[in-house]
Order: sequence, then structure tokens, then C-alpha cells
Amino acid sequence: MNKQDFNDGLLGFLDASVTPFHATQNMCMMFVNAGFTKLDEKERWILEEGCKYFVTRNDSSVIAFTYPAGVKSYTMIGAHTDSPNLKLKPNSVIKNDGVVKFGVEPYGGVLLNTWFDRDLSLAGRVSYLGSDGVLSDALIDVQKSIAIIPSLAIHLDREVNEKKSVNAQTDITPIITVNEDFEFDEFLKWQLNKLEIRDVKALYANELSFYDTQKASFVGLNNDFIASARLDNLLSCYVGMLSICSVTSEDAMLFIASDHEEVGSGSTSGAGGSFLESTLKRMFPDFEEYTQMICSSLLISADNAHAIHPNYPSKHDKEHAPKINQGVVIKVNANQRYASNSTTIAKFLHVASSLGEKTQNYVTRSDMGCGSTIGPITATRLGIDTLDVGIPTFAMHSIRELCGSDDAHSLYKILVGFSN
Repeated sequence: MNKQDFNDGLLGFLDASVTPFHATQNMCMMFVNAGFTKLDEKERWILEEGCKYFVTRNDSSVIAFTYPAGVKSYTMIGAHTDSPNLKLKPNSVIKNDGVVKFGVEPYGGVLLNTWFDRDLSLAGRVSYLGSDGVLSDALIDVQKSIAIIPSLAIHLDREVNEKKSVNAQTDITPIITVNEDFEFDEFLKWQLNKLEIRDVKALYANELSFYDTQKASFVGLNNDFIASARLDNLLSCYVGMLSICSVTSEDAMLFIASDHEEVGSGSTSGAGGSFLESTLKRMFPDFEEYTQMICSSLLISADNAHAIHPNYPSKHDKEHAPKINQGVVIKVNANQRYASNSTTIAKFLHVASSLGEKTQNYVTRSDMGCGSTIGPITATRLGIDTLDVGIPTFAMHSIRELCGSDDAHSLYKILVGFSN
């Protein structure tokens, strides 16, 4: 796949994947189109050699894998479906001072300042009781700018440019209407009605998040950059998804996109849960074969990396400061916040160099804390050799992030190269 087609598809995927539920749904549709068969965790699996499969958990995490005959080692690609956002609280409607607002809770490490004065919509999962007495779930996406968080005018806060703090309880409450007759349940029923779900007996719960309605786009004189919400980490989801769809059923590859990485991965559908381990043990029910596979496989954890910011270069170790469009970043941390080691790095560099693809190194400044990824969590749980890589990115955890238009395609070529 050439770079332009790759990037055009990336922009479409970013726009359509407004929540982890929608991202997982979109990836599942891609897997079906690529000849993968859907499995159900609640049913007995009968796997046939030479086939390709996928399975979901919580509608927000997905695993896809090939199942070639006689293969004892896998190349595994890991990413995460979630991004920092503003999630609705259960009792979300607030009516005061002539407007109706939604109470929200920040999810993950949100860069809150960037959420002001943006056109916001709402999407996620709704759980309801149908008139037939059956509990069901539905994914909704309003697909319309229905809310905004207006800034306080500078006339009322003269020190805003020198001192700006955001109170997550009082300052970040999206305004949705001046109609104080607004009823949230009726709003949800209207959204379900658009999905031709009309016989709703009771609305029980929801997991809804706000998102920026501005579309992903190319930026720069020569389309140097891609600007979008949720680049961290839907970009890696897209790369991993296309990679496993690009190899044959005889190439041993597995892709996992987990939820809840931004809040520590501690959930049934997060990397700290049992999803991947359970799937692998069903693929290799014999303990000896399972252990041999784990010990001979490689997990590549793909999660965005901090590019050196030209306005804040002092925030980086100048010897380990990745640049936009200069190649995939290999992430290293002496205290195991990243899982890369010399052996896994060598394997990645060997494939990258054979394809003529550039790579870069990233190490956090020694006087700053280092974030982490699903890499160390999965390596600890499974005992699998792991590498942490990522695409250099500006404004990580902003409502609109920025990456280069070359780097994701380069990572895609390297990952596919592991099958050769």
C-alpha cells in the first residue's frame, strides 16, 4: 500500500473511531472484509489451521490472529483503543444560570486547556431494556456539534495569560442548550430511534464521551503533518490492523488493541486483564506448546512517542530527541517503564534496516518522570520478549494532536516486514 492511500485510510479511520467502542467496531468490519472469522469468548473454539480469526471483549478491545499450521512463534503487535477525553457522569444534567450543562469526569491525562471553545459531539455505548424484556447495548454517535465549553473572557480574568489553571469539577462543563425543558432520557431515545431501536422499555446505563467534531486533516506546506484527535493511540491501532490484514494466513501474526491503557490498563478489557493470555491459551491448549510459543515470540508494543518540541527543546534529552518524519521511535527506559531490551531492539532494527527504514531512539530526561505503555504490563503477565516503539508526536493528550505524514507508513512497512 502506498503512503497516500495509507494516510487517506488513516484519516477516515480516525474520524470514524470516536470512542473505543467505535474503533473496535470499525476494526472488526475491516477484519471481516479481510477474511477473518469472528469468535465468541463464551462459546467453544474449534480452530482450523490456515484460517484467520478475531475476538472482542467489552466491545472495546479486539484480538486478531492468523493460525498457520505448525508455527511455534508469533509476531504480536499491541496498541490501545482509548484516548483521554471527557466522560459523562451518571447524573450528568446540570441546569443553572439559563443554560443546561453536562457534568463530566476527565478520563486519563487530559490536557484540559485544549477543550475550551471546541465544537463537541457525544458518542459511546447505551445499555437498555427492550420491550421484549431483553437487555441490549447499542453504540450511538450524535455526529453533530451539540456542546461547547466557552472560555472566560480576558476582561474577567486579566491574569489568564500568566496564570491559568483549570478546575476539573467546575470549569469543564459542556453547555448543550438554553432549553431548560431538556430531558436526557428523551435525548437518548431519539439517538436510539435513529438506529431504528424504538421499543425501549428502560434506559439503564451509558458510557458516553465528548469528542471534537473537527475532522482529521493534513497540515503543512507539503502536507508534512497529520492533525487529529485520538492519534494516541488510534494511529497504532490502524497500523496494527492494516499490518495483520496485509500478511497471509501462513504468516504467524497477532494483533491486540486493548482498552483502558490511559488509566492504567487494570480492567477485564485492559492489558492488565486476562484477554490476551486467555486467547493464547485457547490457541495453544497444550502447556508445553504454549510455553514454547511464548518463549519464541515477540511483542511489539506500539504507542506514540514524544517528538522534540521546537518551542520547548529543553524538555528533551538532546541525544534522544525524536524528530517528526525521521522514522519510528524505539523507546528505552532503564527502570522498565518501557519493555525494550537489547535483544528485542536488535530484532526490530534488523528488519527496519533490511527495508531501508529509519529509526530513532527516545529516552526521557533523567530528571523527569517517564510514562509507560502496555509493553511492560504484557511482558510481565505473559513473560514474552517485548519492544516498545512509537510514532513521534506533538501535543500528546491534547484534544488535537500532531504527527508526521511519513512515520506511520514506515512503521506499517516494518511490521509487515516481520512476516518475510
